[in-house]
This record gives sequence, structure tokens and C-alpha cells, in this order.
Amino acid sequence: MMKKRIAILGSTGSIGTQTVDILDSIDAQAVALTTNRNVKLIEEQARRLHPELVAACDEAAAKELRTALADTSIEVCAGMEGLTRAATLASANIVVTAVVGMVGLAPTLEAIAAGKDIALANKETLVCAGELVMRAARERGVKILPVDSEHSAIFQCAQACGGNPLAKIILTASGGPFFGKTRAELASVTREQALHHPNWSMGAKITIDSATMFNKGLELIEAMHLYGLPPEAIEIVVHRESIVHSLVEFEDGAQLAQLGLPDMRLPIQYALTYPARVPCKVPRLSLAEAGKLTFFAPDEEAFPALRIARKAAGERGNACAILNGANEAAVDLFLNGKLGFLEIPELVERALAEVPRCETLTFARVLEADAQARELVYSAR
Repeated sequence: MMKKRIAILGSTGSIGTQTVDILDSIDAQAVALTTNRNVKLIEEQARRLHPELVAACDEAAAKELRTALADTSIEVCAGMEGLTRAATLASANIVVTAVVGMVGLAPTLEAIAAGKDIALANKETLVCAGELVMRAARERGVKILPVDSEHSAIFQCAQACGGNPLAKIILTASGGPFFGKTRAELASVTREQALHHPNWSMGAKITIDSATMFNKGLELIEAMHLYGLPPEAIEIVVHRESIVHSLVEFEDGAQLAQLGLPDMRLPIQYALTYPARVPCKVPRLSLAEAGKLTFFAPDEEAFPALRIARKAAGERGNACAILNGANEAAVDLFLNGKLGFLEIPELVERALAEVPRCETLTFARVLEADAQARELVYSAR
């Protein structure tokens, strides 16, 4: 297996730090690291891993980082230019896209154009511009290797298909911290309650998405692009134990699942070592200790995000970019105490109704739809 030389976009976030954690388990070298503004942690990572380049998207943080690493030969870059420089670094052969939000789209497209394989953890890239990204990857002959636990599970199960097409995908959802609550009960939930996920340790934005279940709606859109299935062939079930990470179904009705403890290091490592499997420091699953596995239909009355996302997925064009931009803005408002929990899906649905649509997608139109959706949401508060 070719030695992996990895650029980690977002190395100081949840996925990024776990990627750094498994580097000593595989034959890999980090050649580029990026952060938004966590200077202290990226300096520690840089001194430990000795990359060629580090970048901070925040200009003030980049200035501080240059001073902190002045005694090294590491190149320090700033802003979106720095993020793109890391994504296209000549020595890298795979890019882990672990930044959160729309900021990941442009460097991902640039990395694909530069011939880099993508270990994709930035779901917004496919949600907003899946058609563009997958076409670019096919044309350039690069791999899009999923890092999300659910899409990694589907990817692993699909390898057993023997050339047979997938008939259905079954995405499992933890149900977040509010499983079983009614819509009336959700009206008064707080930021702190929404950030308390029962199974996974994640960043704030994705944790709120899990609480609203928009995360699962975004993953439905991702799966549609990754595996070429229509939204109606993608089912969502709530699985509270987070042991079954997703399933696939074939034409004869047989279903295959991938199981494991809820630990992101395994799907991250598999994306980086594919097609090889090597020892991983993740704890092993014991079914006897797990005891039981439960499954439930999602409550789309209490959690309308699933219905809203499925509708956008079926419309194509710029609908999913509008959905994502509106959701990012609404989550930001909620995290800053300016929006109620139930207002998140309400504002996303309003954006989908009011932002102009287009059928033919281009990069410029994705950015335009994103900006218009955000402006609508922010102007509502």
C-alpha cells in the first residue's frame, strides 16, 4: 500500500483530532494541518507531526501562529488561500476534509482538481454540490472515501455486493438527546440540553443537527450522491445504541449491516487505509455486553427536519444548498441564544419556500443560494 501523505483540513476539530490520534496506527504522514483559530492546539500538533505546512483561516490566528512556529521550517498560511494551499499541497495524496460547513466545498473541489483522494467528513460538500463534486471526482479519477460512520458502514457493506446493485440504504440515527419527546416538549429545550448527545462526542454544530435530526436529513442527501440512489430508496431508522452504523439491502431482500462501538476512529482509519484493514486502537464490540439492539421509526411530527430534507433531496438543483445554508445560519442563531429550538426547521422550510430556485447547478449558483438562505434566516432575527 502506498504510504499515505495526508492533509488534514480542520485538524483541531473533533474529526481532525481523532485523525491525528490514529496516525501512529497506520503508515501515514501528516503533511498539512489547518485550523480556524485554535493556535495552541495546532502548534502542538505541528511540533509533534512536523508537517510541511499549517494554515489558520482566521487572519489574526495565522499571524499568531507564524510567531509561535518561527523557530521551525514549517510554512504558515492564512485564510481561504491557506486552506486551499493545504488541500492542494503537491506532497499530499489524500485530503481529510474535517472542516465544518460550506467552507469545505471550495478546497475539496480544488483538491479533486489536483488529483487528491478525499476522505470526506465535511457532509455539506455533498449536500450543497454533490452533483458537481461527484462529477469532478469521476472525471479526475479520484476516490471519495466516506468518513461519517453511517456512510462508512454503507461503503463497507457495499463491498460485499459482488457487482449486484443496492436496492435500498437504511441509515441509522441515534435519535439524539430528545428521542421520545413531543413537539410541545421540544418548544422549551435549551442549548445545553441540545448539546448533550447520549452516544457521540462531536462538535457543537453537528450535535445540534443530531438533536433536530437535520444531521440525518443531510446524510440522506449525501447517500443519494455517494451511492446513486433516489431519496425514496433511503430509509431512516432510530437506533438508540449506535452499534449498527447503517445497513444495505439487495434486490432479494437480504440486508447487510456494519456494527461497532460508537467511535469515529474506526471509519476515519478505514478511509485512510482502504482497501487494507490494519489494527485499530478502538475498543472491540461485545454483543453479549451490548445486550440488546432496538430500532424505531422516526417521529417526523416532532422532528420535521427529516421531511424537509427529503423534499429538498427530491427537488435537486439548488434546493439542498438552500437547505444547508439556512440550517447553518439557524443553528448559529440557536447556539447564540437568538432562536428557539423549533424555529430551526421552521426557518429552513421558509428559506426553501422563498429563496429563488434554479435547476442547473454551478459553483457560483451554490454560493449564491447559500448566501441568500443565510441572509433570509439572519434577517428573521
